[in-house]
Amino acid sequence: MADEVVLLDFRPSMFGMRVRIALAEKGIEYEYKEQDLKNKSELLLKMNPVHKKIPVLIHNGKPICGSLIIVQYIDEVWNDRSPFLPSDPYQRAHARFWADFFDHKVYGVGRKLLATEGEELEVTKKDFLEMFKTLERELGEKPYFGGETFGFVDIALITFYSFYVLETFGEFSIEARCPEIISWDKRCMKKESVAKTLPHQKKIYEFSLESIGLE
Repeated sequence: MADEVVLLDFRPSMFGMRVRIALAEKGIEYEYKEQDLKNKSELLLKMNPVHKKIPVLIHNGKPICGSLIIVQYIDEVWNDRSPFLPSDPYQRAHARFWADFFDHKVYGVGRKLLATEGEELEVTKKDFLEMFKTLERELGEKPYFGGETFGFVDIALITFYSFYVLETFGEFSIEARCPEIISWDKRCMKKESVAKTLPHQKKIYEFSLESIGLE
């Protein structure tokens, strides 16, 4: 019996984009169901009753929730092609650490950057750039965070690619401070799975303005 794969998602979501890139990298066919986050569907509430959030991957009727958990699940189930995580346990743990660092440190500061001004903005900007310098040191001279091939950490980070939004709000240049990160970003954007998944940065900027207005 063929796999039945359904993705509950919201197009502008960077977390959903992770899953779409992972599915594209593995060449997995799936049914996409766009969700209205202001009026959540019965299916979403049933498949993710705890957090009630997207993305949710439904594989043969069983839901998997949380973007990084879903990406790891995809890698484990469809393990015959394009591995995201290395086979070595230590290296796998190392990759998970950096993905977690992004979600629990960088993402929060990036969100704060869009909502602050004045002196607080300057402090937030400094914190944000320091975190990206940390990521740049981890990248080093490697083409991708995992080495020679596009993998788990790259998928986790690249959907935060919309530096145009952050630079516009924060009035600074990431490339001036972290040129290797921008080189990595451009390298990732050459991949078909990434280029076809990520919307134009100005669309993300417009969505960000709309979201801030709604808050």
